[in-house]
Amino acid sequence: MSSYRMSTRRKLAIATWSAPQEGNIYGKLTVDATQALAYLDFLRQRTGEHVTVTHLVGKAVSMALSQAPTLNGRVVMGRYLPFPTVDMAFLVALENGQDLAKAKICEVDKKHLSDIARELRERVGRLRDGKDSDFEKSKGAIRTMPMWLLKRMVSLTGFLAGGLGLTIKALGVEPFPFGSCIVTSVGMFGLDEGFVPPTPFARVPLYILVGAVRDQPRVEHGSLVIRPHLTITGTIDHRFVDGAQLGVLAKVVRSYLEDPWQLEPPENRPAKSS
Repeated sequence: MSSYRMSTRRKLAIATWSAPQEGNIYGKLTVDATQALAYLDFLRQRTGEHVTVTHLVGKAVSMALSQAPTLNGRVVMGRYLPFPTVDMAFLVALENGQDLAKAKICEVDKKHLSDIARELRERVGRLRDGKDSDFEKSKGAIRTMPMWLLKRMVSLTGFLAGGLGLTIKALGVEPFPFGSCIVTSVGMFGLDEGFVPPTPFARVPLYILVGAVRDQPRVEHGSLVIRPHLTITGTIDHRFVDGAQLGVLAKVVRSYLEDPWQLEPPENRPAKSS
């Protein structure tokens, strides 16, 4: 019988599993990605940074969160407390998908897209090279801790770090480790869409999943045309937002994804997009 080493992600998932208790709602948004792809190509040539659709979606969501104080926050002991900045965590696959980590980027709404891509690239590099000391501490603790203790530890850590904003140095846990949003992608796996399952210990009200870009038919001025389309989905804590507010949030996200050139000053925009 071959030996099997359980990954830290799998062990954490099993230890924290329980029947759903959160009142979540789910949303889906499909947008024309024509200008998004053109803008990403423009940035890659201009900055040399490998800017992707996932980076752009994270930026668009951050711009929406900056205008949604009732969603950019956390619930602690029955009270809603807003965050002063828009921070979000991007999920990173490690060891050929056998493990998972997060890379938190702060003040996403205030940073240029190429800077977000560069910072995320550097953080992902440290994670994959085993040079992120906080992640290595967390991984070591998870691997050595028995299941019954891990479940209690994760719940307590989530409350102390994600709720109260405390630092837990021994476990490599920073204050508000996941920010106010988690962004992940299945587009690179060829999947069109899906929904992120909520992670209670993360204490995050919003989970965004980025799907693949696909050519789809649409009618423009009475004619059938083919355009690239992107589908993103959201898992949202209903305590923070209702359907009407979600509609406003989606409108802002759609605006930035379908016209990302508004993120650039006029002098940086190609003549064809002005």
